[in-house]
Amino acid sequence: MHEGHRSRLKNRFLKEGLDDFVDHQILELLLFYAIPRRDTNELAHSLINKYGSLSGVLEADPKDLSKTPGLGENSAILLALIPSLARVYLKDRWGTRPALNSTDKAGEYVLTLCAGRTYEVFYVICLDAQHNVIYPALVHEGTIDQAPVYPRIIVETALRHKAHSVILAHNHPGGSPSPSPQDIAVTKRIQIALEQISISVLDHIIAAGEQYASCAEKGLLLSNDSLRS
Repeated sequence: MHEGHRSRLKNRFLKEGLDDFVDHQILELLLFYAIPRRDTNELAHSLINKYGSLSGVLEADPKDLSKTPGLGENSAILLALIPSLARVYLKDRWGTRPALNSTDKAGEYVLTLCAGRTYEVFYVICLDAQHNVIYPALVHEGTIDQAPVYPRIIVETALRHKAHSVILAHNHPGGSPSPSPQDIAVTKRIQIALEQISISVLDHIIAAGEQYASCAEKGLLLSNDSLRS
């Protein structure tokens, strides 16, 4: 009975894709590949009830997931892998040196870098003279107010990658993309530090879910250098 159900679900995916699947069916399909000989329907329902949504399950701590009866470490790792895999996939689709020559493009790129992250990250995106990405450097993980060394790290990063200019980026997991007073203060400190080595900060973009805010558009940068809208 279970094998027949699995075959039907797999064939449905091959014919239709995931668009018409409900959340527990997507989770069930994933679990087929970590739990080969057990009904995963009840487990999928149980996980979604516990974490509130499919995204909640996939973003849960794998150590916590693995404590769920019937799941185990391998299944927990498989589920926790999905958001990171999606982020790598989306970033790969941009190509190796995408041109971030507008605020819209830069904002979408930052959303890609922050996709699926449940904790705060801070990037310095190093650009060449044509605003092509040289390298998106992840320079910090954790809350922004605990990062007094940001300017030094970012100067070192920009020099190492021979950046002509940079875009700063970080996320507010589960919150609003609006810049906080601390965000604005950190941006100005970094701008002052980079000005000493003739590197411009074109923007500081803050991501939250599917939304982003541009400090340049809000007039929060010290200089007039910025991307096009």
